[in-house]
Amino acid sequence: MAEGNLGDLPVLKKENIKLGLKSVGREQAIKMAGQLLVDAGYVKKGYIKAMLKREEELTTYVGQGVAIPHGVGAAKKKIKKTGISILQFPEGVTFGDDTAYLVIGIAGLGNEHLKILANLSEMLEDIAMAKKLWKTDDLDFIYEQFTI
Repeated sequence: MAEGNLGDLPVLKKENIKLGLKSVGREQAIKMAGQLLVDAGYVKKGYIKAMLKREEELTTYVGQGVAIPHGVGAAKKKIKKTGISILQFPEGVTFGDDTAYLVIGIAGLGNEHLKILANLSEMLEDIAMAKKLWKTDDLDFIYEQFTI
């Protein structure tokens, strides 16, 4: 999914996967996903505000227990490298009328976010796989699914 390296930074690093997190509010979950992207060097700090703004405009909940927060168009200037972060909330996070068990923060240079979104939707079409990703405590399993 997150193929190869872009520059010297892989699209997904194991440190950007957090499993078994306690439920928090939607805004806090988005901030957490964004902070991982900031800390890893994918984006500048202002990208988190853009992720929150995007959520205000239109929910980033995509179905199958997954939300994919990302910045709005103007936030592109705050992206240094394409990257993703994955937060697993086994008890869920409320996104409007829906519950997300995986919150996947993405930042894509150019149109790279479209490829990431397409790959994610394809992988998560399988509800059994999605449910396994919601509950697993095997970080390597999640990493492998997202780096195929």
